[in-house]
Amino acid sequence: MAYAELSARTAFSLLEGASLPEEMVEAAAVVGAKHLALVDRDAVYGLVRAHRVAKQRDVHLVSGSTITLVAHPSLVVLVQNRQGWANLCRLLTEARSTLEKGRAQLDLPRLLERNEGLIAVLRHGWQVDEAQRLAEAFGDRLAVGWSRRLLPSDRLRKRQTLALANAIGAPVVATNEALFHGEERKPLADALTCIRRRTTLRAAGRWLHASGARHLLDERSFRTRYAEIPGAVDEAILLAERCTFSLDELRYGYPQEVVPEGFTPIQWLAHLVEEGLTERYPDKIPAKVRAAVEYELRVIDELAFPAYFLTVYDIVRFARSRGILCQGRGSAANSACCYALGITSVDPALHELLFERFISAERGEPPDIDVDFEHERREEVIQYIYERYGRERAALVNEVISYRRRSAIRDIGKVMGLSLDQVDRLAKSTDRWSAGHLAQIDDLVSESGLDPKEAAVRNTLQMADELVGFPRHLSQHVGGFTITQTPLVELVPVEAAAMEARTVIQWDKDDIDMLGFVKVDVLGLGMLTAIRKCFELIQGAYGLSYDLATVPKEDPAVYDMFCRADTVGVFQIESRAQMSMLPRLRPRCFYDLVIEVALVRPGPIQGGMVHPFLRRRNGEEPVEYPHPDVESILARTMGVPLFQEQVMAMAMAVGGFSPGEADELRRAMGAWRKTGDLGSVGRRLVDRMVARGIAPDYAEQIFEQIKGFGEYGFPESHSASFALLVYVSGWLKCHYPEAFAAGLINSQPMGFYSPRSIVADAQRHAVEARPVCVVASQWDCTLEDRGEQKAALRLGLRLVRGFGDEDGAAVLAARSDGAFRDLADFARRTCLNQAKLQALADADAFASFGVDRRRAAWVLQGLWTGAPLFAGLMRREPEAPLPPEGRLDAIRADYRSVGLSVDKHPIDVFRPELEARGTRLAAELVKLVHGVHVKVAGLVANRQRPGTANGVVFMTLEDETGMINLVVWPKVWDRYRRIARRATVIGVDGTLQRDGDAVSVLVKHFWLLQVDPVVSARSRDFR
Repeated sequence: MAYAELSARTAFSLLEGASLPEEMVEAAAVVGAKHLALVDRDAVYGLVRAHRVAKQRDVHLVSGSTITLVAHPSLVVLVQNRQGWANLCRLLTEARSTLEKGRAQLDLPRLLERNEGLIAVLRHGWQVDEAQRLAEAFGDRLAVGWSRRLLPSDRLRKRQTLALANAIGAPVVATNEALFHGEERKPLADALTCIRRRTTLRAAGRWLHASGARHLLDERSFRTRYAEIPGAVDEAILLAERCTFSLDELRYGYPQEVVPEGFTPIQWLAHLVEEGLTERYPDKIPAKVRAAVEYELRVIDELAFPAYFLTVYDIVRFARSRGILCQGRGSAANSACCYALGITSVDPALHELLFERFISAERGEPPDIDVDFEHERREEVIQYIYERYGRERAALVNEVISYRRRSAIRDIGKVMGLSLDQVDRLAKSTDRWSAGHLAQIDDLVSESGLDPKEAAVRNTLQMADELVGFPRHLSQHVGGFTITQTPLVELVPVEAAAMEARTVIQWDKDDIDMLGFVKVDVLGLGMLTAIRKCFELIQGAYGLSYDLATVPKEDPAVYDMFCRADTVGVFQIESRAQMSMLPRLRPRCFYDLVIEVALVRPGPIQGGMVHPFLRRRNGEEPVEYPHPDVESILARTMGVPLFQEQVMAMAMAVGGFSPGEADELRRAMGAWRKTGDLGSVGRRLVDRMVARGIAPDYAEQIFEQIKGFGEYGFPESHSASFALLVYVSGWLKCHYPEAFAAGLINSQPMGFYSPRSIVADAQRHAVEARPVCVVASQWDCTLEDRGEQKAALRLGLRLVRGFGDEDGAAVLAARSDGAFRDLADFARRTCLNQAKLQALADADAFASFGVDRRRAAWVLQGLWTGAPLFAGLMRREPEAPLPPEGRLDAIRADYRSVGLSVDKHPIDVFRPELEARGTRLAAELVKLVHGVHVKVAGLVANRQRPGTANGVVFMTLEDETGMINLVVWPKVWDRYRRIARRATVIGVDGTLQRDGDAVSVLVKHFWLLQVDPVVSARSRDFR
C-alpha cells in the first residue's frame, strides 16, 4: 500500500525548496508516494510542470498551496474539486494584491469565507482557540499535520499535535514536509536558506536544517518514521483521495464583447475579412486569395477560434487608431484572413504560405499570433487591453527567470564567505560564453587572482552548478497576454508585476500552452519606433510624408547598398554574419530579402543548406530536385529547402501527409534534436513515400534532407514579415541617413550598434553631425537646415551622461522664455545643480557662449549654485590661465561625457603611428586580394559567438573609414583571451579572407596600442 505526502514544497517556494517540481514527481514515483501534494508558498508556479510529469508517471498530484496568514501560523490548503480551485486562485490573488511583488499575506476571515472545495491542514504552531475557528468553518475538511524533524523537540511537537487534534476534533495526518526529493540536496537547501537570510554558512547557525530528514521517503521508511501515531499515515491517504481535482478540468473561454449584437463570432469575422479584402485589393480580389480565405474561415469556425481572431484584430485596430506602428509576424503571416484584417502585411497573393503552419483542423490547437508594436508606445496597447477586458479577465503571462552560472556563482559565493570583490571576479572569470569553450575553469579562476583549489572557491563552483536552472525570481513575459471570457482569477492566481499598472498570472507560456489557454503576444520592436521617428523627422525637415505602405518599392539604390553590406543599423541584416552574407547573395528584389533573413539562421546553417543555395544561385552547380513532386515547392529556393513551410509541404507532396501530419513531423524533428528519436512519424513518412512508388533508398535520401533541416528552420511567413522592415529601414538609411541616424539614437537602446558607431557611420555617408549644445539641442537628436535641401544631425541632450530627462526638460523650459545670455544666465534660469551643470560642461555643451570645456568648468566653480538668492552670481576671483585642450584630450572628454565625438575619430589621432606599423584602413581592405597578410586596428564595436559557430568568435572593429570584420578561431581566442575580451582599442595581424565582395580578417594574433585605452567606449558584446 502506497502513502501520501501532503505538504511538499519545491524550488518554486523560492529559496526554500531545493528540488524542481519534475524532480519531486519523479522521486515520488520511484519511492512509492502514490499521492503527492505540491504546496508551494502562496503560489502554484510549478504546478503545471509537475502535472505534466505526474500524468506520465501515474502519480496522483494533489493541487494546493501553503498560505501565509496575517497574525497566524501558515497552513496548507488542498484542492478537492473545481470550485475549490477557483477559491484557491482567488485567495492567492487576494493575498498578493496589497503587498509588494514577492510577498503575500491573507487575512484569516477571507479564508473562512471562501473555503468551499478546500481542505486545510494545520502546520505546527496553531493554538486551540485559533484553530477552533477553522474547525467550525471547514468541518471534516480540516486536519492537523504532524512532521518529524529527527530532533529532540519531536516529542514535544508530537504531544502538542495530539492535544490540538483532540481539542478541535480533527484527525492527525503524517507529512514529512519535504523540501527536496533526496537527502543529497540538503547542502543546497542550506545554501538557499543562507541566500534567503542574507548570511553565510558559517554564520547561519540554527537557521540551517539540523538534519537531512525533509525529503521524500520510500513507503517503508515513511510508515516507520510516523508509526508513533497510529493511523496518521492512512489518514493522509484518505485525505488525498478526497482531492479529485485535476488541472485538466480547466477550460479556457474566448472574450465575446468583440462581437456586436446581431452577429455570431464567425459572421462578424467574415464581415471584417470581406471589408479588409476590398481595401487590400481595390481592383480585384485574386482567386487564389478568395479560395484561401474561404478555407481559412471554415477551419476557424470548425475549431471555434473566431473570437480569438477578433480579439487580436481589436488590439491592432486600437493601435492604428492611435498612430502606433504595428506589424504581425510569425506563423500568423501564413493566414490570408490575418492579412485582410490588417494583422500582418504579408500578401498571400505574392507568397506560397502554408496555413497549416499556423492552424490546422487535425492539430486542433489554438493559434499563436505575434504582433510587434513600437517599443516606446507598447504600454499604451497593454493598458488598453487591461481597460477593455478588466483586470479579472486579462493579465500578462509569467516568465521564470532561472539561475545561470554567473548569477549562481554570485549568490553561492557570498554564502561560502567569499568577499564581494572575490565573488565579482570569480563570476566574471568563469563566463565560458565570452571566455571560449577551450578555456579551463581552473585557468580562468587563476587568471582572476583566486586559487581554484581553495575550499570556498571549489565549493562555490560545485554548488553553483547544482543551482543552475533553478527559479531565481518570477518576472513577466515580454508581451504574452491571456484574455478570458470568464474570470481569469478563477483559472489561475493573478499578482502584481514589478512594473507599475501591470498584472501577471502565475504560469508561463509553456504552462498555458499545455492547458489550452490562448495567448496573444503584444511585443515591442525598437525598429518600429525608430522608423516612426524617422518618418516624423523627414516630415519636419523636408515636408514629405511616408508610412510603411507608401515607401517606394524595389528601389535599385537600396539593393545596391545592401550588396555592399552597407547596413549598419538596418533591421535584421546589421550583424556581422548578415553583412558577410549580403555581398555573396546580392539581393535585388524583395523575395531576396526574405531569403536573406532566413538564410543566416541555425536551420539552414546546421542543415548544410547555405553553400548549396549560394552555389546554385551563382550558377556554380545545377539546380536539382530530390523528386519531381517537390519541384514546385523548392523552385524559388533553387531546390534547397530554406523554410519550415517547405519542409512540411515536402512531407505532404512526397509522403502523402495531411497538413496536420506535416506539422506533427515538424514538431517531432524538434524533439529529435534533443532525443535523437523521430518516433513513429519519421518512419511513417518513409513508408508512405515507398508506398507511393519512390525507391526505398531515394525515400531515405529525401527524409535525410528533411531531417537535416529540422526544427531549426525559419518560417517563410516570419521572414517575409521581417523583410518588409528590412527594406523600409534600408530605404531610410539610403535616402535619409541623417534622419535614420537620429531615429536610431532616439530609440536606444536597440540593435547591435551604439550611438558612437551610428554617428560615425552617418558621417561616412556625408552627414554633418553637430555636437550637443545648450542653445540648439533638443532632448532627442534633431535635424537642422544646412542648405542645399540637406539637413544636419544635431545631437540631443539625451546623450550627455549623468543628465536625465527632467534636466533636459528644465533646459528646454528655460530656453522657451528667451535666449540665454551667458553661462551664468543659463545656471540661474535652469536651476540645475552643480553636478548637472558640470555634466554639460564636460560635454562641451556651452561652446556657443564662447567658452571651451575647461573654461566652462572654471566658470561653474565660481558660480553660486547652492543658494537660490545668489543663483547665477559670480564669486570675485582672479582669472586663472588654463592650458589649452589637446586634440586627444578633447576626444577622450567627448567619449567620457557623450560616448562619441563628432570632430575626430579616436583612431585617426594615432594614424601616423599605425601607418608606421603598416596598418591598413578599413576602406583599403576591399581592394586587397584573398590570402594577403594584413594589420588593422580600431575601436571594438561588438563581439559575438553564435551557437552555430563551434566556438568561433566574430568581432567588429571600427576605424575612421569603416568597419572591419574579424574571425577568431577558438585557439587564437584562448591564447589572447585577456586582451581580446577587455580591450577597447585593439590591433590585429591576420590573413584577409575574401568571398566575392565579402571581406574579413582571420586573426593570427592581437596587439595593443601603446596608449590604451585611448577612450572609454563600450562595445556591444555577445548579444
